[in-house]
Amino acid sequence: MQSNLSPIRVLVVEDDPEWVRSLSLYLDVEPDLLVAGWAPGPEQALAAARSLEYDVVLMDIQLGDGVQDGIATAADLLEIREVPVIMLTSVGEEKAMTRSFSAGAVSYVEKSRYADLPAAIRMAVHQPVPMQALLKEFRRLKREEKLQPLTAAEREVFELIEEGRTQPEIVRRLFKSESTLKNQVNRILKKLGARSSREAVRQVRRGDTDSEAGHSGDFKEDGKS
Repeated sequence: MQSNLSPIRVLVVEDDPEWVRSLSLYLDVEPDLLVAGWAPGPEQALAAARSLEYDVVLMDIQLGDGVQDGIATAADLLEIREVPVIMLTSVGEEKAMTRSFSAGAVSYVEKSRYADLPAAIRMAVHQPVPMQALLKEFRRLKREEKLQPLTAAEREVFELIEEGRTQPEIVRRLFKSESTLKNQVNRILKKLGARSSREAVRQVRRGDTDSEAGHSGDFKEDGKS
């Protein structure tokens, strides 16, 4: 937890070491900001999240060869520790920004406007309530939009899958046969455009929309996907 008496500790997730070096020099001039760590990719970011103390994350949207892995990585980091995540982008893309906010990011700054970063960091840490309330409502609406195609019965099944319930548990709880449940799961995956129950949950939680439709062959008897 960051206090007003200590510097804001920043974790930078960015695959360009030269840009990170320049950014660190720029931020470290600010007396209330401290770059606490750097991770060049998703795996290193998750390791840093488990070992470092930090108050805010600067996350490059495009980690690697133009792939927007930063959005999924942001969601993964928030599952480990709930701190503000600010997305860094070279070009403002509306779809990418929407997916970033759905994943839990609180703001974004274009890299060309790096001078805005100190103020964005301070606002995210010290004045999070109005922004987070708006983003929480935004994520709720995006979730409802994603689940809108499901019937009430299908949504009930999906929410139990999301809770981590196994297939036998869902069968007993909803008084359904295994074949009925499997058919419902197949319809859920088709409507959500997911290949597995795990992917469906991931998409709804993070606002992803890019996966191809598939079938529920991985919805096993133990409920794991």
